[in-house]
Amino acid sequence: MKTLICGSIAYDNIMVFQGHFKDHILPHQIHILNVSFLVPELRREWGGCAANIAYNMKLLGADPLVMATVGDDAGAYLDRLATLDIDCRHVRHIPGTLTAQAFITTDFDSNQITAFHPGAMQFSHENEITPECGAQLAIIGPDGREGMLRHARDCHASGIPFVFDPGQAMPLFSAADLLEFMQLADYAVLNDYEAQLLSERTGHSLESLAEMVRALVVTRGGEGSWVLAGGIRHDIPCVPAREILDPTGCGDAYRAGLLVGIQNAWDWSKTGRLASLLGAIKIARRGCQNHTPTRADIARQYEEVFGETLW
Repeated sequence: MKTLICGSIAYDNIMVFQGHFKDHILPHQIHILNVSFLVPELRREWGGCAANIAYNMKLLGADPLVMATVGDDAGAYLDRLATLDIDCRHVRHIPGTLTAQAFITTDFDSNQITAFHPGAMQFSHENEITPECGAQLAIIGPDGREGMLRHARDCHASGIPFVFDPGQAMPLFSAADLLEFMQLADYAVLNDYEAQLLSERTGHSLESLAEMVRALVVTRGGEGSWVLAGGIRHDIPCVPAREILDPTGCGDAYRAGLLVGIQNAWDWSKTGRLASLLGAIKIARRGCQNHTPTRADIARQYEEVFGETLW
């Protein structure tokens, strides 16, 4: 089964400031803020929600199909995705732009200052979803505002069931927009903060929102996750990580497990447990795409943790 992954392809530029922001940002002088941080440690990682989800799905042996927009600097990233045998036929190059990029500076207290340049992502609406895409399932992740709205409408019109995953794009949408997404979508996945914001923005309780879709998934970090489906709340445990190094990209790993569970028509408990395991595997490595378990490794870890076979 082909799953269409709509969202961003991005470079993550991660810098470490060897000190504490609080020692350089004075509360009583915020109105004249002018600071500079020396960051001797810098690494560039492969990122972007669409690419991250596709990477994790590929680890599970699935067949993701990425739809995104990239800029003039995307050559190395596209070469990498081709090496991984990830289908990028619907990745569009937007001349004269840069690929979306995040610039993240972290201090010794794990505080972060982030700047994000959307670049080519702002043109995601130039991609059209039709039945000819060949997808039987889709996810609409954080992307350009108009692109997300268009892709939701396209999926619905094409009869392609999809997961609504607003993520950090949530502030881009009005209450009416968010309700439209929920009415068009078949599934929705949010973290606990986003779920609360969705409820407040739309004036609907989580239970009411869950009735609009087949399943509403709420991730809750170390407290596990909930799947609200058919009037039942399935409590999914958090899988203890072997090491906690970097939470960036854990949500995308979780979503890959969710999509594979939906593809295989598994029950929500099994689907959620696989998603939780993938998040735990990812958090033990720095970067969003540096964990490299095989499909067999994932199945073995699943059996060790849950006492049942995965495949």
